[in-house]
Amino acid sequence: MYLYNNDDQQLVEQRVEQYRDQTNRFLAGTLPEDEFLALRLMNGLYVQRQAPMLRVAIPYGLMSSKQLRKLSDISRKYDRNYAHFTTRTNIQYNWPKLEEVPDILGELAEVQMHAIQTSGNCIRNTTTDPYAGVYKGEVEDPRPYCEIIRQWSTLHPEFAYLPRKFKIAVTGGPEDRAASQVHDVGLHLITNAAGELGFEVLVGGGLGRTPIIGKVIKEFLPVEHLRSYLDAILRVYNLNGRRDNKYKARIKILVKALGIEKFAELVEEEWLGFTKASDLHLSAAEIEKFKGYFADPDYSAEAAENTDLTAYFEKSADFKAWYERNTVEHKVAGYRIAVISLKPHLLPPGDVTDLQMDLLADLADQYSFGEIRSTHDQNLVLTDVQIQQLYPLWQALSAANLARANIGTLTDMICCPGYEFCALANAETLPIADQINRKFDDLDYLYDLGEIQLNMSGCINACGHHHVADIGILGVDRKGENYYQFTLGGSSKTDASLGKTIGKAVAATEVATTVEKILHVFVQHRTEDETFREVIKRIGLAPFKEYVYATSH
Repeated sequence: MYLYNNDDQQLVEQRVEQYRDQTNRFLAGTLPEDEFLALRLMNGLYVQRQAPMLRVAIPYGLMSSKQLRKLSDISRKYDRNYAHFTTRTNIQYNWPKLEEVPDILGELAEVQMHAIQTSGNCIRNTTTDPYAGVYKGEVEDPRPYCEIIRQWSTLHPEFAYLPRKFKIAVTGGPEDRAASQVHDVGLHLITNAAGELGFEVLVGGGLGRTPIIGKVIKEFLPVEHLRSYLDAILRVYNLNGRRDNKYKARIKILVKALGIEKFAELVEEEWLGFTKASDLHLSAAEIEKFKGYFADPDYSAEAAENTDLTAYFEKSADFKAWYERNTVEHKVAGYRIAVISLKPHLLPPGDVTDLQMDLLADLADQYSFGEIRSTHDQNLVLTDVQIQQLYPLWQALSAANLARANIGTLTDMICCPGYEFCALANAETLPIADQINRKFDDLDYLYDLGEIQLNMSGCINACGHHHVADIGILGVDRKGENYYQFTLGGSSKTDASLGKTIGKAVAATEVATTVEKILHVFVQHRTEDETFREVIKRIGLAPFKEYVYATSH
């Protein structure tokens, strides 16, 4: 992984002291609240419904065991012994004291972490495939390019005050595990007919009040032009994006207003006229330097000699289920990718305790070269586990309530914290997640249903990505009471699509029962091996709507 150089470290440390002074002046009454608001947002600090919330950056989801231990320690010293992983692969603390945030930032700096650009109208944390560099089907490891983007975008003076926040996702192959098509910019590593490496570039994706799937602006961009082309996109957006209405300030609104052809024309003009020939161009040597930060670890040649887990499967059906649901094929023989579910039964999705973080840091050291990754769908990953070490790893995870074998199932839901925490939310989400978990606690039934993505948001801002789920749930407030609207048929994967509303919102007490009705229609109509998404495409929404809203069954 990338390690800070002296300049990086000095910058982060100076930023901490700068913010410490700003906080002290605010608390002393010499810095007005409206001025402090912008400054705290630049350092990742929000004021939520019950307390401040600090969002810490985890660039492209990659952490060392040392960093994870520090995150755990911070949760003990400054919070309530837990933290929450987000869809941008960052981590949030929900209960820090405002006056102690500079101390937290100081401790983060000790392990090369910070909260810069985790909020505000700037370029946010770039995300990617959590299996980057180890997945067998990828074209190229996207992490070096994520690091190139991180270094280019961090504290970029021209893009520190954009019309709105700006999000970039990068994928390394044909499978999209980063929801790249609902980002302001999506970058897909591909090869052209000549075998050259480049990017398919999409712009204008996003969710929230106006959900839109991104559109291709350039079919093939050679990798050496990555920075200069991104710079051109940002310049066009910065100059032309609306600033009079924050709901219409995202790049997706600009692209929709201009049309993709006109927007592409403006970017091409900016790129050819100003940025392409600038020092933003990436030399082959510079690209190789960044690739060097992500060299393969010292894999064991002997790992491929003993991969038979039959005895362990016979010993434990639970381990067999976990292996089948929570591990993924690795590019190196003798290894597997292990996905750690942060969706324990009846606990908030995405949350992890201090003791669990300590354990996971130890397990990363023991089984995965001291690294661990956070994912877009609020789980964690150990990418480099020898197959013969999966059983003891599973035993340790089981003892810590981290081995629920539900990856890809209905209960592996993306869920925002909802009204309980967020000042923007209209409705509760966590009690609804509990309700769904209670209704669907039979893993055999979930496995029979196959892969189904359920996402839930507590407001129209769609932090839970409900628009792009097989089953999306949106909480709304009606005269002080929570109701929940359902959409079906969405996807954030390669076949990205927006779900469609099936009818009126239902009361909070009816959410799990409504999910049950939806699944009943799916099971009745599916053919062998047909997925939920395929059934929706074949039969449409009418049968679901008819059954869900029928007066009796």
